[in-house]
Amino acid sequence: MQITPAIKHLIIANVVFFIIAVFVPNFQGLTAIWFFENPNFHWWQFISHMFMHGGTTHLIFNMFALWSFGSPLEQIWGSNRFLFFYFACGLGAALIHSGVNYYYFQEGFSLLLKEGYSSQEIFEILEKGKYYTAWETMLPAETFQNMMSAYNTPAVGASGAVYGILVAFGMLFPNAELMLIFFPVPIKAKYFIPILVGLDLFSGITGFSIFGGNIAHFAHVGGALIGFILMWIWRKKNRFFVS
Repeated sequence: MQITPAIKHLIIANVVFFIIAVFVPNFQGLTAIWFFENPNFHWWQFISHMFMHGGTTHLIFNMFALWSFGSPLEQIWGSNRFLFFYFACGLGAALIHSGVNYYYFQEGFSLLLKEGYSSQEIFEILEKGKYYTAWETMLPAETFQNMMSAYNTPAVGASGAVYGILVAFGMLFPNAELMLIFFPVPIKAKYFIPILVGLDLFSGITGFSIFGGNIAHFAHVGGALIGFILMWIWRKKNRFFVS
């Protein structure tokens, strides 16, 4: 399959960012997206995190998926429309991921306020990279873990945008046959992609992931949701679909 112009430039940009991160200290810390009340947070991270990856496997997998599923879309829509869709899904994924993190953080934060801590005290402790061991006894274990993870764990990767691409591919080519790596049986895209998104939603809600640890499941679901909404709007207007 021939690589299309926008996808070629996206892949080059992702590889360049990955190489820079190897040689420039704290580059990933500046470009990954942090919880918005963490001192490491900057607004550009809503875009920059899409070009960062947690490792070689993460990068290769996302770029392969971008090329495989995005190329037919760019051929149909053209580069400008494709890039709009890609960044809209990636931005939407980051916003939804951040919203879920805010919910998890506030759940623990509100309980600490009830225990007598002031907002200033809580953030001063968090900003020093510390916490009172008493917090672990004051908060339910899951609430404590979710709060600390939301505050301290940055997110990287093009996965949210890629999930939007997957949804668009599935809506344009519903009968294309795809396979999961761990379940090598051909499944039509109209079944495969909802199953994949459903597994991410299940993993995000339960904390049990078949995909491994350190995965921003709600970013995946968010990218898929934005992709579906855009495709639904465009289909309603009879635009950008295969005739």
